[in-house]
Amino acid sequence: MTMTRREMCLLLPGAMMPVVAASVAEASEQGDSLPSASYAFATLTAHTAASGAQVREILKGKLATGESLETHATTLPPGAMPHPPHHHVHSEMFFMREGTLELTVNGKTYPLGPGSVGFVRSNDEHGVKNVGTTAANYFVVEIGPGAAGV
Repeated sequence: MTMTRREMCLLLPGAMMPVVAASVAEASEQGDSLPSASYAFATLTAHTAASGAQVREILKGKLATGESLETHATTLPPGAMPHPPHHHVHSEMFFMREGTLELTVNGKTYPLGPGSVGFVRSNDEHGVKNVGTTAANYFVVEIGPGAAGV
């Protein structure tokens, strides 16, 4: 079967429909997601938790790919734990800035000092404690179902 250029041009709009539909779906999905942004530490409002930890919420919401995400910065006093060991569906990462934390995952302990990263996968029981003599400053990133309360 042969086609003229004119007949090919008449088919072009129909061939483009899946591409246009995908672009519209992606734009709609990204419209509900967290926007690209910058968060200056000095502008983050701290609230004090019952444990004495100062917590600064940074961002909370959904990624364009659908995962829930929550990020906060914590300053934990020496000897303190932000809460008892627990587990949840989302995964969690701890990024150490200053001080010393002890991360316990399923009964095994890991020391976290400045520049260290701790990772806890979904449903593993975990907890952190400041085992140093100074405040521990760290970031927590939660990703997955239940993170960000969404």
